[in-house]
Amino acid sequence: MKIIQRYYLKEFLKLFAIIACGLGLTFSLMELINKINDFIPNRPSMGDLLLYSGLNLPQYLLYLMPMAALISGLFVFGQAGRKKETTAVKASGGSIKALLMPFVYSGVLLSIAGFLIGEFVVPDFSRKAHQLRDSLSKRENVLTFKEGTVWLRAKGAIVKIDLFLPDKGVVQGVSIMKMDDYMLTERIEADSAQWKPAREAAENPKKGIWYLRGVTEYKIKDGTVATYKELQSDVIDSPDVFREDMQKPEEMNVRELTAYTKRLKKAGFRNTKLTVDIHSRISYPLINLIMLVLGIALASKGHMGSGLITAAIGIFVSLLYWVGYTGTLSMGYAGILPPFVAAWLMPAIFGGIAVYLFRNIPE
Repeated sequence: MKIIQRYYLKEFLKLFAIIACGLGLTFSLMELINKINDFIPNRPSMGDLLLYSGLNLPQYLLYLMPMAALISGLFVFGQAGRKKETTAVKASGGSIKALLMPFVYSGVLLSIAGFLIGEFVVPDFSRKAHQLRDSLSKRENVLTFKEGTVWLRAKGAIVKIDLFLPDKGVVQGVSIMKMDDYMLTERIEADSAQWKPAREAAENPKKGIWYLRGVTEYKIKDGTVATYKELQSDVIDSPDVFREDMQKPEEMNVRELTAYTKRLKKAGFRNTKLTVDIHSRISYPLINLIMLVLGIALASKGHMGSGLITAAIGIFVSLLYWVGYTGTLSMGYAGILPPFVAAWLMPAIFGGIAVYLFRNIPE
């Protein structure tokens, strides 16, 4: 039994690597093609273009691992069924479930690997891809973001913002340090600030001004201090600069997302989308195990037909899961479903189906 298990496992891992890496590479090249018009005017080198594609590969690999696990499991044991190999195992007194157990353990390892890739590899590579994209587009990145704290190079000043709320156009804890010949000349501290578009900004929504509240102004040269209940400032650009350059959720790991969410909650704001994203980071890797068990259980039920039919079944089941999963996440973002339910509903449903089919594999 161990020899045939090693054989099937070797075939599975070989096919899984080909499908996952092949699809991941295809999608990362499509991402490059989508951005190529922004890069070409600045004559990037072929090495930089390939590097950009490579930096996007782990993200797509993470998304496509469950589909690759499902198709590989279906194909390997579908072929075994067509060749009557599983029938021979049963005829010799062997157990199909025992034959498949190494694949269940492999699914557990794939889920752990998926979590580690999503937690440590994808955020780092996504940040580097973002930086390289700005570099290849010759777009100056004036903003640095870390767990909600923003450092910004503005008009003759350096701005530190403790917390930015992108959905509300509000910032909290603002420090504006005005410079002249690399010397600090003025510092403005504000409890909060809100962007208000100008009335004439209907055609150009970027026009507007920030209203600082709870302001203390320190003039270094004069040695004076002044306080204001509200003060207008045009030092900081419109909120668009934050939305364009801010660290995206895919560029943060679970720890960073959790820290950012806690800071928002402490400030009196609740970002449901980030809470859903945190739960989804944990639930999504588990689908590798679920899809693999589902694939081998379906294949063990009977003949799967040709490789093309097997691939079609695998793609259909994967798309069915993906549509359901993104649908529940969207309902979580909208507040229709609680964040935990939104992230775990589809894994629970498909997991239940996979367990049921596996337990009812004919011996």
